[in-house]
Amino acid sequence: MTKQRQVKLKWVALASLLNNTGAAFLWPLTTMYMHNYLHESLTTAGVVMLLMSICMMVGNYLGGWLFDHWDQYHTAVLGVTISTVAIFTLIFAHGWPWFAVLMMLNSLGDGINMTIVNSYGSLVSDHSSRYVFNYIYMAFNVGVVIGTLAVGVLLPISVVLVFTVATVFYFLLALVVVFALKVRVPLPPKTPRSREKLASRSHQQALVLIWLILLNFVTIHLSYSLWESVMAVHMMTNMGIPFYAYSLLWTLNGVLIIVGQPLVNKLSPYVRLSSQIMVGILIFASSFLLLIFARNLWAFVLDFVLLTIGEMASFAGLPAWIAQLTTVNEAGHYQGLLNIMMSIGRAIGPLYGGFVIDHGNYQELFISVFLLMTVTLGGVFAYLLRLRRLSDDSK
Repeated sequence: MTKQRQVKLKWVALASLLNNTGAAFLWPLTTMYMHNYLHESLTTAGVVMLLMSICMMVGNYLGGWLFDHWDQYHTAVLGVTISTVAIFTLIFAHGWPWFAVLMMLNSLGDGINMTIVNSYGSLVSDHSSRYVFNYIYMAFNVGVVIGTLAVGVLLPISVVLVFTVATVFYFLLALVVVFALKVRVPLPPKTPRSREKLASRSHQQALVLIWLILLNFVTIHLSYSLWESVMAVHMMTNMGIPFYAYSLLWTLNGVLIIVGQPLVNKLSPYVRLSSQIMVGILIFASSFLLLIFARNLWAFVLDFVLLTIGEMASFAGLPAWIAQLTTVNEAGHYQGLLNIMMSIGRAIGPLYGGFVIDHGNYQELFISVFLLMTVTLGGVFAYLLRLRRLSDDSK
């Protein structure tokens, strides 16, 4: 079978949906399964989660490098093979320490998969990058909703059933990759020497902006990870809110994104992508400041709705913005870096949250992450204004 020359959005979005459905069967139960089923300490579970994050980051980088320097299609096949084999093996070997080893191996494969989805998305040519990544992000969240709801039903029946159904989704992902993503997009020729100096200067300015965006992205996911860690304790212990109500917030988050993301797509003709992203991040950051005043379930629900609005306006647009600032030759590298920064934020967030709470209180934690996000966002905004002034002066 010869390789196609054009990436189809529907297959990239389906790959995102299947990968994140399979992954969403696993991430909510990792700590609980290790502690309640395998009788390992929470410290051990925390170390495993940290190692999984490191494996994810290695996969993000490896996927991006191989995508740019080796082969797009074979890199995709490598990632899905690693993750599918790991989850299939969990059906038969899910005791200690095999569970931890296989989950780390799956994280390595998923890191490659995540980068490949975004990298292929940046190569879709029949839609704008803004439309493409909004569509992929919506598919991502459909997968999260399906996976997190299903694992709650399947786990009380059998953990083997959870791993089996997750394997089915990864196997379907493998079929999509092997048969629908057999694509090799030729890279554009190098810039002629006469234009290298001008292109180099413009490129360096774009790289500074990208790294400021990536730094802001770390603080965003550092903050977001607090909802997956210390916020559960805060709501249940300090506010007396039951766990099922906390878990339903994530279902609400996914449903709102599925419904609202198509509406965000309609902003494209009217709002500049960079402006939409920065306003979205500011809304997202504001939700953490308002947590200071949340005292009951409905206050947390309203706050989570605000957080989700900010997430919808910004998260899907960030890989599209990165795609606009980079060339096709760099697609894998910088989409991989974006995922690495997400993994770094998610890895250090719970540690940061625990440290601040141990030495202060939740109010100080909420204020500190609000400041982290807004200060780094201010850096992005200031540099973007500088680039626009330089552009206006050169005309």
